[in-house]
Amino acid sequence: MKHGKKYIDAAKLIENNKTYDPNEALELCCKTATAKFDETVELHVRLGVDSRHADQQVRGAVVLPNGTGKNVRVIAIAKGDAAKAAEVAGAQEVGDDDLIAKIAGGYLDFDVLVTTPDMMGRVGRLGKVLGPRGLMPNPKAGTVTPDVGKAVTDAKAGKIEYRLDKQNIIHVPIGKASFGAEKLMTNLDTVLDAIAKAKPAAAKGQYFKSATIATTMGPGVRVATNKYGV
Repeated sequence: MKHGKKYIDAAKLIENNKTYDPNEALELCCKTATAKFDETVELHVRLGVDSRHADQQVRGAVVLPNGTGKNVRVIAIAKGDAAKAAEVAGAQEVGDDDLIAKIAGGYLDFDVLVTTPDMMGRVGRLGKVLGPRGLMPNPKAGTVTPDVGKAVTDAKAGKIEYRLDKQNIIHVPIGKASFGAEKLMTNLDTVLDAIAKAKPAAAKGQYFKSATIATTMGPGVRVATNKYGV
């Protein structure tokens, strides 16, 4: 892959094969963000588990203390009091069968969908539309819950979902380069603590194999994870 001059210049700041202290890594990451837009800082964690086994899945959700820096569009499929709570919490759209039909018809102008357990039977029919896009509500992520109002508030405040891909890697945003290293560090701590606590009982050997942070257009910086104890 051919990289541009800005990327090559940014890569010169980072020592190959060196694992950096998290604070230093984030400071370097912010320095490498030279694009004309506010780049997202992403964390990529390789875990010592096998995602093919049900007892070694790692999945959950966590609210970033400093948010994601993104305006999150949240919709809710709910009825009655739950629907009212979602509206009060600031959902951009609230409905039940009408909203389900709208999504089935191709409406996907949202980032998070929350719903109540009693509606999941009907929402489940949208699996083919929502599943491939990572928009399917899930109890583990807190997006299937009786307390829809809180779910909407959390999503808008910067709640992120983490889950293993087929290569046993978790990819999550931890904020924007404009946050600076200190705010990003608080978010990074929160995410890595959550992933550490989610270690499956069936996991053997080293849990955190490697962790890398990178801005949208920048090179990766390896991060030491020994402070998280796994």
